Amino acid sequence: MKFAIPGGATFRSYWAERRVRWTAYVFLLLAIAWAAFYYFFIAGLPSTDALLTYEPPLPTNVRSIDGTPVYSFARERRVQLNYDEFPPLLVQAFISAEDKNFFTHHGVAPLKFGNAVIAYFTHYGSGERAHGGSTITQQVAKNLLLNAAYSPTRKVREAVLAIRIENSLNKQQILELYLNQIFLGRNAYGVQSAARAYFGKDVDQLTVPEAAYLATLPRAPSNYDPDRHADRALDRRRYVLKQMQANGYITAAQEADADATPLGTVHRSDARLERERAFEGYYMEEVRRELMARYGEADENGPHGVYTGGLWVRTSLDPKVQKAAEDALRAGLIRFEGGGWRGRVGAIDAGDGWPARLAALDLRTGYADWRAAVILSKSRGEAVIGFSDGTQGTLPASGAAMAKRNVGGHAFDFLRTGDVIIVGKNGSNWSLRTIPGISGGFVAENPHTGQVLAMQGGFDAREPFNRATQALRQPGSAFKPMVYTAALDSGLTPASILDDEPFCVFQTRELGTKCFKNFTNSYAGPQTMRWGVEQSRNLMTVRAASTAGMDKVVDYAKRFGIGTYPPYIAYSLGAGETTVLRMVNAYSMLANQGRSLKPTLIDYVQDRHGKVIWRADTRPCEGCNAKDWNGGPMPRPISRSTQVIDAMTAYQMVHIMEGVVQRGTAVVLRSLNRPLFGKTGTNSGPTNVWFVGGSPDLVGGVYIGYDRPRPMGAYAQGGTLAAPIFLQFAQVAMKDMPVVPFKVAPGIRMVAIDRRSGRKIFGVFPNDDDPKPAAIWEAFKPESEPRRAIGKEAVTPLAKPKAAQNDSDFLAKQGGIY
Repeated sequence: MKFAIPGGATFRSYWAERRVRWTAYVFLLLAIAWAAFYYFFIAGLPSTDALLTYEPPLPTNVRSIDGTPVYSFARERRVQLNYDEFPPLLVQAFISAEDKNFFTHHGVAPLKFGNAVIAYFTHYGSGERAHGGSTITQQVAKNLLLNAAYSPTRKVREAVLAIRIENSLNKQQILELYLNQIFLGRNAYGVQSAARAYFGKDVDQLTVPEAAYLATLPRAPSNYDPDRHADRALDRRRYVLKQMQANGYITAAQEADADATPLGTVHRSDARLERERAFEGYYMEEVRRELMARYGEADENGPHGVYTGGLWVRTSLDPKVQKAAEDALRAGLIRFEGGGWRGRVGAIDAGDGWPARLAALDLRTGYADWRAAVILSKSRGEAVIGFSDGTQGTLPASGAAMAKRNVGGHAFDFLRTGDVIIVGKNGSNWSLRTIPGISGGFVAENPHTGQVLAMQGGFDAREPFNRATQALRQPGSAFKPMVYTAALDSGLTPASILDDEPFCVFQTRELGTKCFKNFTNSYAGPQTMRWGVEQSRNLMTVRAASTAGMDKVVDYAKRFGIGTYPPYIAYSLGAGETTVLRMVNAYSMLANQGRSLKPTLIDYVQDRHGKVIWRADTRPCEGCNAKDWNGGPMPRPISRSTQVIDAMTAYQMVHIMEGVVQRGTAVVLRSLNRPLFGKTGTNSGPTNVWFVGGSPDLVGGVYIGYDRPRPMGAYAQGGTLAAPIFLQFAQVAMKDMPVVPFKVAPGIRMVAIDRRSGRKIFGVFPNDDDPKPAAIWEAFKPESEPRRAIGKEAVTPLAKPKAAQNDSDFLAKQGGIY
């Protein structure tokens, strides 16, 4: 079969012509070349449509309870701005430094691109990297959509993608991406973060020389570091200024003036980071853990990664309350330690390179003005000390005159070159400090909402172990309100008489019979329940637990979220382990009239666009977001909390614990002159001492003890160690809070009784101003008040009960966990 060719010639004769064959070969080669080019350089390129919806990685910003930004979680420091927010001067500086023809080319500058190819092959095999050739658009392509591999293939793909970007975005959009994304050193991504990192100001406050310096950084930030390579930085800035003048952006006079100006950078500072250090600690770490569990770390976990999602997190943190908790707990731990130096905290070689070795120890000091230091040299009257930043100071012998713990002598005499110590500022010199060996935890909560206002989990805020949430400790007598709450719900009243006498109970076949008694075999005899709580009488607590039943006691402990325990009588005296956070929340529920509460650190979370994606309080509230008042009552959300115990029982327990502050084991708090309730706690050893309690609007709790439990000494009590910590805290945290009484639960009857006998009285009006009156108002449920009344002449004299022993006597000599 023959193919006909126009003109009558056959295909064979037509193909025999050289011109035809060569034309076909050229087209074939072009097709193969295009296919190869597409395969190696175009196939697999990301779509530029992603740039239209591109959202750079942004840090998570944390706000306090009043909405003030206080902290951020970031690996890349970046603040995203719109193009209109970039000052023209800054844009001109970057264009002059990186791509002066940016507004005229179409993504690629052929001459620069060709020079870059030549430079690549010129440097090939030398180990040096060729620079230049990329337009700003190509840098956007590399930074956002490609990797940073150093190869001709990547360069060509970058150029192709740059042309595509130019077809998809306008110049302003490209510059906005570039100026928000570019890495400029000091962990600063984007010009706004860089302005803060290098100059401590925003971009709209930059001067000509400052803008020119930032424009030197995209090529290689480390090469122009102002601390290590100031000369290089000045030379490169001079070049940028010349280009700005050549392009008509500044005058010759402005160029000369800017060139004569020092760099003026701050020392690795960011005003925001400086502010955040005050909130760096246990509370923020707990917030971070919660966010990580919910959203993950980065984009691969979803669009709301903690370090990339740009979340805005409203927390319950109250900065004033948090600072008060930190200061009070630290001061209490130092008080317990007393005088004496515990010794050096480490040792390093004090020769060349000591700053790096000291920094590598990463020692935690607690207070912001305490620092780790190394002894560089020592004479008879002073020692030269060095800090991790390379600076030095003087420690006079008078600043280390304290005795060494368990040894004696003067601490200064024990110092040796290379010793690492903790010092605090004392005028122009330094003084020796000691990190306490004991630790503890503190939590403060809003009893109306469950919001955790403050949390301190130890002496130093950077320790990974949070004792407020992770340390399981025995609360001792601080657990007793659970026992008495169960007893009140079992028919007893605050005026019920309980015997402070020896008590034996059969526990189990394995545990046998346990007898509870005082070491001295002397007891207070029959007393009211109130007196037993106020004086923290253990034998009366055991009798109350026996009356209510341990099954009910441990059920109440579980209801209040304290813990799940077996129904053994020893647990009525606080043998079960729990945390400060759980105890504070349990007491908050009592103050909340027995309604359930869930402790929360985060109120709500917003995405980068402001949309709320999680909220702690999910109750609907019709009309809460109204633009204007409609003349009706204020809208309120529906209450979804459950009634854990009867509201009247909760108030009775709170009212009894007010007496603990007025005349009981927490009497040290009476000086606050406001309604307070609470309970001290001391366990066996004692190895822990506690106080939990507060006001109608703020409940807090604290424990102190060694991380590896060991006796704190027979003198250690909750009333003398833990309660004073709460006192210091409350003096600050409650200073401006209104003084309000605890709300009386509906149905409660306030009846005047004899405080010692519990009998109803007439003819005597209780004196609320007297902390130890003969007659008091007592809270009773309906039909439960004492039936028999006595007159004024029969009121019990305020004599001390026979042989009454306080907690310290009992705890020091009793063998069990009491």
